[in-house]
Amino acid sequence: MVRGAYLGVAHGLGTVTRTITKGARDLEPEHRRDGVAFFLIAVALVVAAREWWGIPGTFGLVVHAVVAGTVGLAGVAVPVLLLWLGVRVMRHPERGQANSRVAIGLSLLVVSVCSLVAIAEGTPSPRDGFDQVQEAGGIIGYLAATPVVIGVTPWVAVPLFLLLGFFGLLVVTATPVHRIPERVRGLYDRLTGNHHEGDVADDGLRLADGVSAHDGSDETAKPRKRRKRRTKAERAADAAAAELDQYAGDEAFEKAATLDPAGDAAQGGRRKSERSGGTQRVPAGTQPAATGTIVPAAAAAAPRTAPEPSPAPAGRAEQPMLSGDTVYLLPSEEALVEGAPHKTRSAVNDRVVESLTKVFADFGVDAEVTNFTRGPTVTRYEVEVGAKTKVERITSLSNNIAYAVASADVRILSPIPGKSAIGIEIPNSDRETVVLGDVLRSSAARRTEHPMVMGVGKDVEGGFVVANLAKMPHILVAGATGAGKSSFINSMITSILMRATPEQVRLVLVDPKRVELTIYEGIPHLITPIITSPKKAAEALEWVVREMDARYDDLATFGFKHIDDFNAGVRSGKVKPLPGSERKIAPYPYLLVVVDELADLMMVAPRDVEASIQRITQLARAAGIHLVLATQRPSVDVVTGLIKANVPSRLAFATSSVTDSRVVLDQPGAEKLIGQGDALFLPMGAAKPMRVQGAWVTESEVHAVVEHVKSQLKPVYRQDVTAPAAVKKQIDEDIGDDLDLLLQAAELVVSTQFGSTSMLQRKLRVGFAKAGRLMDLLESREIVGPSEGSKARDVLVQPDDLPAALALIRGETAPAPAYDQESDDGTTDPYADGTDSHRPPVATEYHDGADTDAEDPVR
Repeated sequence: MVRGAYLGVAHGLGTVTRTITKGARDLEPEHRRDGVAFFLIAVALVVAAREWWGIPGTFGLVVHAVVAGTVGLAGVAVPVLLLWLGVRVMRHPERGQANSRVAIGLSLLVVSVCSLVAIAEGTPSPRDGFDQVQEAGGIIGYLAATPVVIGVTPWVAVPLFLLLGFFGLLVVTATPVHRIPERVRGLYDRLTGNHHEGDVADDGLRLADGVSAHDGSDETAKPRKRRKRRTKAERAADAAAAELDQYAGDEAFEKAATLDPAGDAAQGGRRKSERSGGTQRVPAGTQPAATGTIVPAAAAAAPRTAPEPSPAPAGRAEQPMLSGDTVYLLPSEEALVEGAPHKTRSAVNDRVVESLTKVFADFGVDAEVTNFTRGPTVTRYEVEVGAKTKVERITSLSNNIAYAVASADVRILSPIPGKSAIGIEIPNSDRETVVLGDVLRSSAARRTEHPMVMGVGKDVEGGFVVANLAKMPHILVAGATGAGKSSFINSMITSILMRATPEQVRLVLVDPKRVELTIYEGIPHLITPIITSPKKAAEALEWVVREMDARYDDLATFGFKHIDDFNAGVRSGKVKPLPGSERKIAPYPYLLVVVDELADLMMVAPRDVEASIQRITQLARAAGIHLVLATQRPSVDVVTGLIKANVPSRLAFATSSVTDSRVVLDQPGAEKLIGQGDALFLPMGAAKPMRVQGAWVTESEVHAVVEHVKSQLKPVYRQDVTAPAAVKKQIDEDIGDDLDLLLQAAELVVSTQFGSTSMLQRKLRVGFAKAGRLMDLLESREIVGPSEGSKARDVLVQPDDLPAALALIRGETAPAPAYDQESDDGTTDPYADGTDSHRPPVATEYHDGADTDAEDPVR
C-alpha cells in the first residue's frame, strides 16, 4: 500500500510537472523573457526587504544566509543588480545576444568586489566562524582572495583584483581600452548637455545640403555653420560639374541588389524622420531634387500650358520641372502603409529545432542546429556537421526532415552562401506580410537617390532587399498563376512613381491581359498609352530598337560610352549641338519597357519579338533602356535560349515543375516555393539565388499614388511608338504578276484561320506548285507560320487585322493609330505636328547641317 501510494503521488506530480513544462515551452519567447524579468525583479524585492530593511523571521534568516554567505557585505548591492537586469531584459529584448558578455563581466566584478572586501576584513575562514565570513566577502571572496593573498601578499593582491574589476566593467559596457576617452567625453557631454560641433552621434549621418529624401518632409540637411546663401543655378552647375569628374564606368563591381542587415531591417521601416547615408553623390543620369529636373526638348520646341500646380503641403520640398512655372511633387511616403514589426522568434521555431535535433540523433548523424534566422515566409536553420561527417548525409534526409516538421516544402542549401553551414529552409506557419512602404523607407533604399531603384521585399534573414533596375540591366520574371508576378509588377511600377519624375524615367507598358495595368493609364511617365494588342506590342519593341539606335548615334557622335555620362555633359554645358544644327539637346530619360505576358507576344509574332528583344537586351544597357519580361509560361518556346542568354537577372516565383525552374533559373528550386510572393531572386553577378518574400502593395495604395502623379502633370504620348515602320510603295519583286492571286489566298487563309496548300489548290483552282509558292509568300509576310510536315500551318493574323495585312502585300502604308492630335490638357501634342518629329536611326541624316529637328526622341 505504501509503495502504491508513493507511485501514485509520484506519477501525479510527474504528470503535472510535464504539463506545466510543456505549456511553458509552447509560450512565445516574448512571454518567457518577460517572465524571467519579473522573476528577477521579485527576487530583488525579497533580497532588499532583508538586506535593507531587515525583516524578521525564519524566511529572512534564510535569505540573509544565502545572500551574505555567498557575497558577504556586497549583498547590499544585489537588489540593485537584480533590478537592473530585470529592467534590461524587458526594455531591450533585441540585446539578447549580449547576455553572455554581460554575464561574464558581472561575474568578474562580483569576484573582484568580494575579494577586496575579504582582504579588507583580514580574509576570515569558515573555521573562524561562518558569521565572520558573512561579514566579509562571503564564500566567493574567501575562495578567490585566500590563495592570492597567501601567494603574493595583500599588497600585490589588491591591485590585481582592482585590475580584474576594471576589466569586468569594460566587458559589461562593451568598451575597448582605446575608446575610453571617447566614452568619458560622451558621458560628460550627456551629463552637462553640451554637444561638440563636429559630433555626429546625436543625429546620425546627414544627407548632402539640398538633397531631397523623397519622403515628403522638409528635413533636408542644413549646413552646420552659417554660410553665404547660394542660388539654385549655382548649386546645379556645381553638381553637374562634380558629376563629370566621375563616369559610369568607374565602378569596378556593380551590384544590382542591395541588402539591409536584419538588425537595420527591424528598425528601418519604422523610422520616418531618420536619414541614412552621408554626403551622397547623386548617380549620373539623375539630378538632385533641390536643383530641379531636366527640361525636355519637346517642351522647348512646342510651348504648352502648364497645369495648375497643386498646393504644396507644409514641409514639402518643391522640385521645379519643365519650365520654371511648373512644379512636380513626388508622392509622400504617407501614401504607403506601415507593416507589422518583424518577429525574430516564436515557439514554433523552438519546436522545429527539437525536431531536427531528434532526426539527427535517430539516424546517427553528427550534426547540430547552431542558429536560425526567421524571415517573413520561411525560417532558415543553420546546421553544422562534425569533422568526419559528409554533407550528403544531411541532404539525403530531406524526406525525413519534412516528415518530422510536418511540412512538404523543405528546401536544403548546402552550403549557405558565405557560411560553413548547411541551411534548412522550412515555411513558417505564421507568415507575415511585407509591405512596400517599409522597404522603400529602409536604409537600403535611402542610401541612393537613383530613380530606378525598386523595392523587392525581405530575405530569409529579415533584411530588406532593394534592386536597381539600371544595373540589372534586364530581368525575367516567371512563375505559375497566382504566384505573385502581378504583385511584383505593381510594386516595381509604384516604386518608380514614388522615386522618379517623368523626366527621369519614361515607361512603355504592355498588358495583353488588358486588366492588370489599366490602373496606370494616364500617368505622366507613360510615353504611349498602355498597349494591349500583341501585334502593336511587337511594333513598340521595334520602335524601342530604333530609339536605342538613335541614342547610340548621339553617344558615338559626342564621344560617350554611357547615357549617364552624356546626360552629365548636357547639364554641365559640355555637350552642345553641332555647328549648323538648330537642335536643342536635352538629357535622355531612362526608358523602362514592361511586358506583363511574354507568351502572348511570342504566339503572335515570335520571330520579330525575339529579334527585337535580342537586340534590346544585347545593346540597350548603355543607352538607358531596360526590359522587364514577365510570363506565367516559362517554357523553352517562350523563354528561348537567345532571350535567356541576354537577360542576366531572374526572379522565379513558384513554378509547377522542376523543368520550369530550370528554364528560369538554370537550376532547380523554384518548384519548392510556397507561392504568394515567395520567390528566388538571382540578380546579375550573383552565384546563387536568394530567397525573398516579395513586397505587397494594396490596390488602394496604388490608386493613391497614381492619382497624385496624375494630378501633377498630364501625359504627352508619342504617336510613332505603335505605328508600323514605313513600307515600300511598290510591289515586291518576289510577288510578280501574282498579286491578285496572293491577295485572294491571304483573305481566304485569314478568314478561315486554316492554312493548307491543298485548300488553296481547291479554292483557287491552281496547281500544287503555284499553291506552294503562294504559301511561301504568305509565310514571308508572317501571315502563316512555318511548315510542320503534313499538318496545317498556323495562321498568325487575326481577321480584325486583315486590312493591314492586305495593305502590306499591296505595298501601301498601313493606317496609323487614331491618336488625338492634342494632349490630355488641351495643348498641342509636339509629336503630332505632322513634321519629322523623331530622328531617323542614321547618324549622318540626323547630324547634317540641314537638320532643323529640335526634339529628342523620348519627350
